Amino acid sequence: MTPDVKRILVPVDFSAGSRRALDYAHGLAVKFDAALHLVHVCEVPGMMTPALDAYAIAYADWSQRLGEEAKSQLDQLTAMVDDITVTTEVLFGSPAAAIVDAAATNDADLIVMGTHGHGAVMHALMGNVAERVVRTASCPVLTVRETKPLRERVA
Repeated sequence: MTPDVKRILVPVDFSAGSRRALDYAHGLAVKFDAALHLVHVCEVPGMMTPALDAYAIAYADWSQRLGEEAKSQLDQLTAMVDDITVTTEVLFGSPAAAIVDAAATNDADLIVMGTHGHGAVMHALMGNVAERVVRTASCPVLTVRETKPLRERVA
């Protein structure tokens, strides 16, 4: 049985790894005659306290500018993929949770996302968005590893 892939969600953080994942997702979208939905998640601070109320206006302005910049970059990516249907969305929150929620909300059949492959120490310190998405998404997740220069692969 062949999966019926009609909507592919692609989280992008504008890194080389997410660009590689977008290229991969584009190839799948062409092959399956599917649409792409690109999302960028702006991570927001985890807590606001009354002591930070004075900064609320500055924070709102900062987050608006952050969202506008992300939207502009998503529009640039969309312009490069003009042979299929592409929609975009800027989200705010925890990246893994926002990606999983966006996949459910947009009826994604597949998530295609890049991984940074930082290694065990960095993973232990910061966690891994791709791993969390793989564990919690209700649809299949395809991870695309960022290629390493030949020198790093041989060592």
